[in-house]
Amino acid sequence: MLIKGIRSCIVPANEKPYMKFSELNLPPNIFESIVNMGYDEMTPIQEASYPVVSSGQDLCALAETGSGKTAACAIPLIQKIDTTLNAIQALVIVPTRELCIQYVDDIHDVAVKTDVVPFAVYGGFSKSIQVAKLNHKVHILVATPGRLIDLMYDGAVNLSQVKCVILDEADELLKIGFLEDIELIMSCILQEHQTLLFAATMDDDIKKLVDKALHNPQHISLIDERPSPESIEHYFEYLHSKNKEAELMRYLEEEDITQVIIFCNARYKVDALFKNMRKNLKNIEYIHAGLSQEKRSSIYRHYRNNKVRYLIATDVASRGLDFSNVSHIINWDFPGDGEQYTHRTGRSGRMGRKGKALTFLTKRDLPSLRSLIRRQKIVPLWIGKDPLQGDTGPRGEKFHKRKRSYRPSRSRRPKGQASV
Repeated sequence: MLIKGIRSCIVPANEKPYMKFSELNLPPNIFESIVNMGYDEMTPIQEASYPVVSSGQDLCALAETGSGKTAACAIPLIQKIDTTLNAIQALVIVPTRELCIQYVDDIHDVAVKTDVVPFAVYGGFSKSIQVAKLNHKVHILVATPGRLIDLMYDGAVNLSQVKCVILDEADELLKIGFLEDIELIMSCILQEHQTLLFAATMDDDIKKLVDKALHNPQHISLIDERPSPESIEHYFEYLHSKNKEAELMRYLEEEDITQVIIFCNARYKVDALFKNMRKNLKNIEYIHAGLSQEKRSSIYRHYRNNKVRYLIATDVASRGLDFSNVSHIINWDFPGDGEQYTHRTGRSGRMGRKGKALTFLTKRDLPSLRSLIRRQKIVPLWIGKDPLQGDTGPRGEKFHKRKRSYRPSRSRRPKGQASV
């Protein structure tokens, strides 16, 4: 059964507005936490999935990045926990350590006025400390597959009371090779349980996993045929590589930026750009896989708390992480493929907010750009010269490009922004 969801986070005036959390008849302690988090109206994925998750039926949900999937699970999940039972009752599997930390933080924010205990286990952190916590009390366990299997082999994790399993960012889990790990974990949960699978894409591997792991699932699809989120404006600038740093500084100075992530394709490029940019900018940090897990977690935490305004990163920051105040994304290097472009730019324009993405282009990037525009159905906005002018697409059809002059905003710094 397919539940057709609302495809846009901006509701036209003549349509029914989204359901409010106040209409769910939530327990007062959970509702108070949601209000304190600033939630009012439900997003499309939350409204569509809440009754399915609450009913106990398996679910396969496709939704754009930044659509509120974590809260869609966490709110009904917390209500199902029996706090008198000292056992893991819900298991959440995610692909990365950063997403693991973020997910457990989000659950904690919703459950803060309850007795529900969430906890995260992932590699790069002391296993003995994690084991000690598991031996004390954990109701909801969020885990990366590798560390979870290690703890299972050590006998430190008991899944016999698990009533719900969530596979979040399932397409990314499979992309980085965790299919066998997931199958092993699922095979160890022998009792009847609910399985919820969330993904942004549905390829053949995901379909196979759905067939194996889910039983008669409800299917929710909030993915448009156009993969690029509609809340984002896509800007491109064609320039010589030697001019990129000057253009980047000009853009950062002239745009009304709340927070920005600047993506590079390699660690050494992140290091070099940070070294040069920190001379002119305050509240700037960088992140890539070469940093220790402790350092990366600290930077992510500061960024989410608005203590960092400018973040230079590799694609370690491009998938799954929820930075709700990111107004701008800048691709210092052209992404390797369309999926990478979607994940990078999806860090802005989240939860219905508007976002801007700027991609620097050189001559060698033009073939990839043509493919990106065709496949992602992007309407490009050009700063300066349009190098595709007169280009034709398949069958001689011209690309439809919307031109507009570049008018940078010069308004005051947004409220709540950390001083620079």
